Amino acid sequence: MKKRMNENMKLSEALESFVSSNKLQKGLDKVNVKDVWNDQMGPGIVKYTTAIKLEGSTLFIQLSSSVLREELSYGREKIIKILNEALKKDLITKLVLR
Repeated sequence: MKKRMNENMKLSEALESFVSSNKLQKGLDKVNVKDVWNDQMGPGIVKYTTAIKLEGSTLFIQLSSSVLREELSYGREKIIKILNEALKKDLITKLVLR
């Protein structure tokens, strides 16, 4: 049986340690990005979102409405900023709307 690193370790610290030691952060980031997109963009945009994919620091969003895709393309930088603030880290540097 392994010795505990610290008897008084907080649960959040233990989880962070587990995530980093098992290299799970990228997978968690991919899940978090989907949740944040759905929370921050609202039901009107989520309704037309058909796919969300994070590759590296690029977020690919597939939309079923070409009009909405055009509208969102004008606010690309603002969308990136909103999503990164909700994620509490600078995860996304590029947004590709398809």
